[in-house]
Amino acid sequence: MSGHTALAQSSTAAKRKEARTVILSSYLGSTIEFYDFLLYATAAAVAFPKVFFAGTDEWVGVVAAYATFAAGYVARPLGGIIFGHFGDRIGRKGMLIVSMAMMGVASTLIGLIPGSSVIGPWGAVLLVLLRVCQGIAVGGEWGGAALMALEHSDPKRRGFAASFVNAGAPTGAVLGTVVMGIFSALPQDAFLAWGWRVPFLLSFVLLIVGMFVRLRVSESPIFAEAVAKESAQGTKRKIPLLEVLKRPKALIMIMFAGAAGFGLQVVLPTFSVTYAVSKGAPQQGVLYAFAGASAISILFVLLGGRLSDRFGRRPVMVTGLALFILYLFPMFGMLSSGNIALIFLAFTVALVLHSSLYGPLAAFVSEQFGTTNRYTGAAVGYQLATLIGAGFTPGIVAGLYKDAGQSIVPVVVFLSIMSLVSIVFILLTRESKNNDLSTVS
Repeated sequence: MSGHTALAQSSTAAKRKEARTVILSSYLGSTIEFYDFLLYATAAAVAFPKVFFAGTDEWVGVVAAYATFAAGYVARPLGGIIFGHFGDRIGRKGMLIVSMAMMGVASTLIGLIPGSSVIGPWGAVLLVLLRVCQGIAVGGEWGGAALMALEHSDPKRRGFAASFVNAGAPTGAVLGTVVMGIFSALPQDAFLAWGWRVPFLLSFVLLIVGMFVRLRVSESPIFAEAVAKESAQGTKRKIPLLEVLKRPKALIMIMFAGAAGFGLQVVLPTFSVTYAVSKGAPQQGVLYAFAGASAISILFVLLGGRLSDRFGRRPVMVTGLALFILYLFPMFGMLSSGNIALIFLAFTVALVLHSSLYGPLAAFVSEQFGTTNRYTGAAVGYQLATLIGAGFTPGIVAGLYKDAGQSIVPVVVFLSIMSLVSIVFILLTRESKNNDLSTVS
């Protein structure tokens, strides 16, 4: 009897160790992917308008740069469809390796694109093409990383486990913003000529590290069990996307429930950075303020996931969004102060509030689908939310700000309405923290 007990304890300990390894892998992989993806956001705010859209009005160049930024979000649902299909058919792990390689190569090549002074508009064209590749890669990355963490973890700690994937976003933002901030200290001519390129070229180093980590994890046990069960029963494998589209309600709910979280998230490193600098704050100081705030928010993303395991995904997410709406006017007031301490405080409070939504989001989305179409459903739903919430938001708010004579009021109104829409859809979506993940469909 004691032998059986010892064996069971050994098996449990091994599973916990494997779960920790997978969660760490998902976190590191997500960090690297979002370093690459969000580095583009910072570059779009401080370098691309002058490098690829030189000769235009300042805010026209900003809007144009944000339009290329949006291309990545347009491509993310396509990445969710492609990687989700194969992730649900042949496994999660292999797709994560491919998505990371694709992202690393695309990001490295962005750092090699000549500016408009060398090849004219072709620089912007190449920028858009590589941004699309980034979008496809991150569209496939998120779903696989979230599912690996979710499907390896204790059912009572799924929100916490999956939140490590979303914690990779602020971690990647910290790395990207700090590195870009270091090089922005160069003289402006040097920064625009080559300084902004170095952070993108460093992506290749991160790619090697990420590949080493990814190759060491095992396939999802829930997925492997579902495939074995279907094989034993002789069940014909169905096309995951068609299965998801047969019941589109979950996709629609997720798309609008998550939209505001991505809209608010992307406004901070893009429009808010540009806005603070335009009000007289030093560019490098603003970048470091955002990086510092992002570092603090990492813990709160994990806390948000943990709280959702206790109180449910919906209450935690709705609370964070409601508080963010109330905070918008004070936030932009502090960002316009020109005082780096107040700007740091503005970013910190914003990201802490945002973490209440973002922490539970990975579990909330993934738990809406069955095992054999979960990668496709979660990835496509999540990426559609990023598209409508984040893809065009920086360009929209910059356009609203410019057309209103640089008044922040229409920006706040737009973000508030977006947040209210998401609150409604979160409340209309079923609570998922107690869902059984082992169901096949």
